[in-house]
Amino acid sequence: MKLARRGLESDTRLAGKRRARRPRRASRDLRFVARLLEGEQMSHLCREFGISRETGYKIFERYKDHGLEALSDRSRRPVRYANQLPARIEGLIVGLKGNKPHWGARKIRELLVRRLDGDVRVPAKSTIHAVLHRHGLVKPIGRWRARRPSPRTSGFRRSALG
Repeated sequence: MKLARRGLESDTRLAGKRRARRPRRASRDLRFVARLLEGEQMSHLCREFGISRETGYKIFERYKDHGLEALSDRSRRPVRYANQLPARIEGLIVGLKGNKPHWGARKIRELLVRRLDGDVRVPAKSTIHAVLHRHGLVKPIGRWRARRPSPRTSGFRRSALG
């Protein structure tokens, strides 16, 4: 047993107990609104459910505006990503690299500047390189490695004269 090896077998909090599962947010919100509609006070309910009064009012307003479906669990995924390139531009970059595989990000950017001509903001060279890298169209540059000294240079030292 892992706990016994660590010397924690005497700690009853850790030995064999599982963490209690929290109720799903939707069911919690539904119970909260139901009790609020029965006439209980907002501050008392918020304290009992462990939420702030601001959150309690937010849940209740959402219920009043949109009904029961507003209390269901919602996705936390953002609606849009602020710095994401439009798919059209990204496709154009990948297409240009496909047509001219020896071109790099700098040349592709110059061509985009001429082609788009102020219609859309042209992405930076580093952004274009990131797109090419993401699609596997960039060959990574080999890193510099220290080489073993050759017999000709191994005995070479700076002269004492300077």
